[in-house]
Amino acid sequence: MRKSEVLAAEAVSCLNKAMCHLKEIWEEIGIPEDQRLQRTNVVKNHIKSLLEMMIKEEESLRKRLISSIQTCRTEMEKLCLELQLAMFEEEEGISMLQQEKNIRTQVEALAKEKTRRMQQLKALLEQDQDLCDILCSMPYGITPDSVPSLEQLEDFGQHITNQKVEKAKRHAEFMDLKKQITLCMEELDHIPETSFEKDVVCEDENSFCLSRDNITALKLLVCQLEERKAENEAACETHREKIQQLWDRLQIPQEERETFNEHMVSSKRRNLEVLKGEVQRLEELKLLNIRNVTDAIRSEIAVFWEKCFLSTDQRQAFVPYFSEDFTEELLSLHDAEILRLKQHYEDHKELFEGVHQWEESWRLFQELEKKATDPTRFTNRGGNLLKEEKQRSELHKSLPKLEKKLKAQIDTWESEEGRQFLVNGQKFLQYVEEQWELHRIEKEKEKLERQLKKSKQTEEDMLYGTAVRTPTKRRFLGTNTPNKTRRMFNATSSISSGTSNSTMRSVYGGTVCRSPVPRPPLSANKGSGTRTPGSSKPPHPQLRGFNKENEAHFKGSPMRARPVQGL
Repeated sequence: MRKSEVLAAEAVSCLNKAMCHLKEIWEEIGIPEDQRLQRTNVVKNHIKSLLEMMIKEEESLRKRLISSIQTCRTEMEKLCLELQLAMFEEEEGISMLQQEKNIRTQVEALAKEKTRRMQQLKALLEQDQDLCDILCSMPYGITPDSVPSLEQLEDFGQHITNQKVEKAKRHAEFMDLKKQITLCMEELDHIPETSFEKDVVCEDENSFCLSRDNITALKLLVCQLEERKAENEAACETHREKIQQLWDRLQIPQEERETFNEHMVSSKRRNLEVLKGEVQRLEELKLLNIRNVTDAIRSEIAVFWEKCFLSTDQRQAFVPYFSEDFTEELLSLHDAEILRLKQHYEDHKELFEGVHQWEESWRLFQELEKKATDPTRFTNRGGNLLKEEKQRSELHKSLPKLEKKLKAQIDTWESEEGRQFLVNGQKFLQYVEEQWELHRIEKEKEKLERQLKKSKQTEEDMLYGTAVRTPTKRRFLGTNTPNKTRRMFNATSSISSGTSNSTMRSVYGGTVCRSPVPRPPLSANKGSGTRTPGSSKPPHPQLRGFNKENEAHFKGSPMRARPVQGL
C-alpha cells in the first residue's frame, strides 16, 4: 500500500475518532438528539466544505499545470522554429508536474539561446553599419528582427572579417595615395582647392570615406598631379636645354650660370617661372647678338650634317646657311633647321650609328689588311701580329653581319619614308658594294704585283746568280746596319754542281733560283768572303763582264741582297 493511501486511512480513522469523541461530549452534556443531528450536520458540512475547497485548489493546480504545459509547448515550438532547431522530444510515463518542469526548463534554455543570438546579431549589425559608413558599401542582407541561425551568424561574422580586411587594405591604399598627392602638391606648389582635395589633405584620415569611387577618384587625382608634374618637368627640362643652349651660344660666364644651379635641378612651379624668365631674358639677349648666335647654330648644323651623312647638295639646299644678312628671321630659320636635324637624327639614331660603326670597322679592316701585307710585321714583338690577325678575322666575319642588319634597317626606313636612304648623296648599300669591289680589285692588283716581282727577281737571280732571302732581325757579323735588318750573305752556302741547271734553295723562304753557270763547292775557300766561279765550260761572252763585276764586289765586301722594286 502506498503512503498516500495509508495517510487517507489515517485521516478517516481520525475523523471517526473525532466524531465519536464529539458524540461522547454531546451525551455527557446532554444535548438532545435533534441538536446532535444539527451539530453533526454542521461538522459534516464543515468537513465537506473544507475538502471541497482543498479539492478545488488542487483542481486549480492541475489546470495551471495543464495550461503551463500547453503554453510551454507552444513557446517551445515557436523558439525551435525561430532558432531553426529540432523539436524537443518529451519523455513518456512521467507525471504532469515533471512534464511541465522539463518543458519549462527547455523553453528557458531556448529563450537564452535566442537572447544570445540576438545580442550577437546586434553587435554584428553595429559593426557592419560602421564599416558600411566607412566603405560606403551596402549593409549585409539579414533581417535584424528575426532570430539568425548559427550558419547565418557565422557567415555574417565572416563578412565582417572580410570587410575589416577590405577596410585595412583601402586605408593603406588611401594613405599611400595621400602621401603621393601631398608630395606632388608640394612639388607643384599647389594648394588644395576643391572640397575633395581638402578632405584628402586637410581632414582626419580616419574620417575619410574609403569607397571605391573615392579610391578611384584618388588614383585619378594622383594621375592628374603626376601628369602636371611630368608636364612641369618636361617644360623645365625644355627650358633648361634652351637655357644651356643659349648660354653656350651667348658665352655666358660660369659665375652667372652657377646662380641658377637650384633651378637647373628642381622642377617646382617657382622653378618653372624662374626658368621661363631666364629664357625670355636670354632670347632678348640673343636678338642683340644675332650674328654670334647664328654662327654657333651653324656650327651645330655642320656637326649634324656629318652625323646624318648629308651630301653636298643636301647641305646646299639649306640656303640660309650661306646668307650674310643676319636678321631675326635668319636666326629663326637656323633654329628651325637645327631642331629638324636633331629630330631627324634622333628618329634614325640607330641607323646612323650603325653606318658610322660600319665605316669605323671598314677603316680598321683596311688598316689591318695593309699591315698583313707589310713584310716588316714579322719583326714586331709582344704578340701584336697574333692580335692583329685575330682582330682582322673578327672584322671579316662581323662586317657582313653588320651590313645585313643595316640593309634590313634601311629597307624599313625607305618603306616608311618613301625615299632612298643616302649617305653623302649615294646609296649606302651601293657604296658598301663598291668598297668591297675596290678591295677585291686591290687584292688582285697586289697579287699580280707580287707575281710580277717574283718573276722579275727570278730573272735577276738567273742573270746575277743571287738569291733573295727574307730579312730577319739577326745581323751578319762584321757589318754595321743601323736599321737592324739582316744582310744576306751567301758565301757559306753549300752548292752542289753537276750540270748547268743546278739549283740553290733559300734557307728561309725556300725560293728556288736557277744559276746561269755551274759553280764548284765552296769548301775550299770557306774562310774567304768570295766565290770563284768555275766550270769545265767558259762563261758566255755576254755574262763575262757581269761575273767580273761580281768578283770585284765579293772581294771588297760580303754580298748584300738587292732591294726588291716596289716594296
